[in-house]
Amino acid sequence: QVQLVESGGGLVQTGGSLRLSCAASGTIFRVNAMGWYRQAPGKTRDLVATITSGRNPNYADSVKGRFTISRDNAKNTVYLQMNSLKPEDTAVYYCYAEVVRSNIVPIPINYWGQGTQVTVSS
Repeated sequence: QVQLVESGGGLVQTGGSLRLSCAASGTIFRVNAMGWYRQAPGKTRDLVATITSGRNPNYADSVKGRFTISRDNAKNTVYLQMNSLKPEDTAVYYCYAEVVRSNIVPIPINYWGQGTQVTVSS
């Protein structure tokens, strides 16, 4: 099995910063893409940022220039540095990892974290 454990959420004022972390553990042969989604109350779960195993990032337009995604491949960990936070960034943030558990059956499977709350007060 594979587990993703997130940390770093919390309450911050407008303009503040937070750093989210997400570590994947368990039976892992290789981790392909990792990333973050978010879901505000009554809304769909939307992409925030993704990063390939080669560290190529991709961002939602709403966070470009404010958020930075990075990863430590040795630790199977992905980070999200969030700066200049706005009230509209308030949501539960979920990390995901595309994991290949075996080189014998190299089928990638997406795993999700439990979510961490980010609240930005105005």
